[in-house]
Amino acid sequence: MVGDEDSIASVLNRLRRAQGQLGGVITMIEQGRDCKDVVTQLAAVSRALDRAGFKIIASGLRERLTGTAQDGKEQMAESELEKLFLALA
Repeated sequence: MVGDEDSIASVLNRLRRAQGQLGGVITMIEQGRDCKDVVTQLAAVSRALDRAGFKIIASGLRERLTGTAQDGKEQMAESELEKLFLALA
């Protein structure tokens, strides 16, 4: 994982929030809730996951710009970061 402790904590918080939202979606489906409500909540899960992914990519970009990799690991190549960004876009 790239990023400092604050970035990692932020990503983990977003992922835990998405996990809770996804659990809510599953419960809504099991309860036979309205399609509109389910899809709205599902979209919120999707946005939370995307934001976590973009935060990870932003950390990689920040490392690349500052020239500092965590724990002596090699920096990601620009092409790798671009590929990751496009996977989320």
